[in-house]
Amino acid sequence: MLSEDLRSELAAIAPESDCDRLAELSGLFHVAGSVHLRGRGEVAVHLDLVSSAVARRAFTLLRAFGVESEIRTYQRPAFDRSTRYQLHVEGTQHAYDTLHRAGVLDSSHRPIDHPPARVVARRCCRRAYLRGALLGAGSLSGPRDPHVEIRTAEIEGAQFLAGVAAREGAELHILQRASHAIAYAKGTEAIADLLVAAGATDVVLVLEERSVVSATKADANRLANADHANLVRTGRAAHAQLQAVRKLDVDALPDDLRELAVLRIRHPTASIADLARRCRPPVTKASAYRRLRRLQELAE
Repeated sequence: MLSEDLRSELAAIAPESDCDRLAELSGLFHVAGSVHLRGRGEVAVHLDLVSSAVARRAFTLLRAFGVESEIRTYQRPAFDRSTRYQLHVEGTQHAYDTLHRAGVLDSSHRPIDHPPARVVARRCCRRAYLRGALLGAGSLSGPRDPHVEIRTAEIEGAQFLAGVAAREGAELHILQRASHAIAYAKGTEAIADLLVAAGATDVVLVLEERSVVSATKADANRLANADHANLVRTGRAAHAQLQAVRKLDVDALPDDLRELAVLRIRHPTASIADLARRCRPPVTKASAYRRLRRLQELAE
């Protein structure tokens, strides 16, 4: 699936600096994270992810800042009962400070809708944030009607994503649903802009290649269907003309009509253009058509 290919490629990109790691963590936690109050100023923070590769990526990012975490698995109770991955963050002051630097928690350990501007101030950080969001809650479908979307809990998160993408030359649209919001793009070109900004160039090439193949197959099928329809029409017309000629006294016909009548009897499946070329001298397709129509009128 394209979504799996996308996550695999993004998870393999190594952040170049701490600001990129923080921005990617920020994107991950804002689309796939949840915060639960425990009291006495303590909170439980975890990510809910669809891929083991993404869970390992988040674990590695946190460990780079010395934050301990644990990966757990569970099965979804509905739908396909697929395995999901949860990454639980240790509730230490150092972990809270790191998530505050990433713009996930405020100074009082409360979750915030989107990170402050400092987290995505640089181009590399904006791209890392988009990468984290795609890893955490992105999906990609295609090649027919290609579509990419990133799910967020609130409309503000989707709007923030669209703003970050716009600064990197990619356009995302926003849609509010009953229980969540999405930032999405449709069409190969719009999707490519977003994925290139996030670093998924290989998936872009695959998507474009599949899109070209799909379009070529569609064109081939359309042409084949058109050719088949033309053959059917030609066959039916030739059959009707042959039936008409057999009702007539061919020898009593005028020379021009007799010639077409004889040619139709000799070549029952030939096209009108072919019959026109066989006339002596050759005539136009329109002229041959008019003569055949005259034969059918006489038979009627």
